[in-house]
Amino acid sequence: MKWEKIKQLYEVSAMGDKLLTHASNPLPVHLKGSLFRVFFSGRNKDNRSSIGFVDIDMDILEVVNTSKTALIEYGKADSFYSHGISIGNLYEGVDGEFYIPFMGWQIPDGEHWRGDIGRLKLSKDLSHLSIDCEEPFMGVDDEDLVSLSYPFIMKHENIFKMWYGSTISWESDNGEMIHVIKYATSSDGENWEKHGIAVPFDIGEAQAFSRPWVKIDDKGVYHMWYSYRSGTGELYRIGYARSEDCVSWVREHDSAGIGVDEEGWDSEMICYPALFNYQGKDYMLYNGNSFGKDGFGLAVLRENF
Repeated sequence: MKWEKIKQLYEVSAMGDKLLTHASNPLPVHLKGSLFRVFFSGRNKDNRSSIGFVDIDMDILEVVNTSKTALIEYGKADSFYSHGISIGNLYEGVDGEFYIPFMGWQIPDGEHWRGDIGRLKLSKDLSHLSIDCEEPFMGVDDEDLVSLSYPFIMKHENIFKMWYGSTISWESDNGEMIHVIKYATSSDGENWEKHGIAVPFDIGEAQAFSRPWVKIDDKGVYHMWYSYRSGTGELYRIGYARSEDCVSWVREHDSAGIGVDEEGWDSEMICYPALFNYQGKDYMLYNGNSFGKDGFGLAVLRENF
C-alpha cells in the first residue's frame, strides 16, 4: 500500500475566539460535485475544542469556503464535554438522521482528563450541528472502566458496528498509557453489545491507539487506519490493521503506506486519518505536528490495499 502526499490542504486561520488553533480530526462529507465539507475540532486559548469547517474543491485542491464561527461549542462545566468535542465519522441512523459520534473531554479539578462518547446530529444541508443528548451516548461501565475516545460507526450487513478507544491504564512500565481499540455492535444503533479488544496491542510497539477509520473492500475484507504510539517516546504515527471477519485483526504497520516527512508541518507527528472517495480514487485527510495545530493534509492512494 502506498499513500502519496499531495499537500497541506488547510493551514489554520482563526475563526473567532473558539477556533483559534488546530484543525484536528478532519471529517470529510460530500456536499455536491467536487465540493466536500470538512468538519474539524479547533481550540480556544484554553485548549477547549469546538467544531468548525472548511469547504474544499477536489478539482482544484483548494479551500473555497470557511465557517465564520464554531458550529457547536464545548459544554458547560457540569457536562461530559466540558473541555471539548473531538469528532469521529458520519453515519446515518435508523431514523434517517445524520449523526457524528464524538469524544467528550472532561478535566475534573485535580484529576486526570477522561472521555465519554457522545453524539452530534447534523442537519440535512450540512450547516447545523446539535447535541443529540446531554448524557453520554456510551460511557464507562464494567467493560470500559476508565475512559473512552474517538468512535467510528458504520452500518454493514444490517448491523451497526462501532470501533472505539478505551483506556485500560493511564500508565504502563514505560510511562505510556494503554489505550486500545474495542468493538461493539447494535441492531438499532442505540443499544450496544460490547465485544472487547479488536486490534491487539503490544507494550513498546503499539499501546496507545486513537481515531480508527474502517473501510470494507469489494471482497469483504476490513481495513483500518488509526493513530498509535509505541510507548518508546515516539509521537503519533498512522498505523494499519486488516481483518477477514471483522473480529480477528492483524496489525500491519509496515503496510500503512504513510509516515512523517523529513521537515515541515508533519515532520514530528502524523495522526487522525479520515478516508473518502472521489471519482473512483481513495483519499486520506490527516493531521500533522501537535495534534493538528497547523491544519490538515491530503494524500491519495497510489498502490491498493
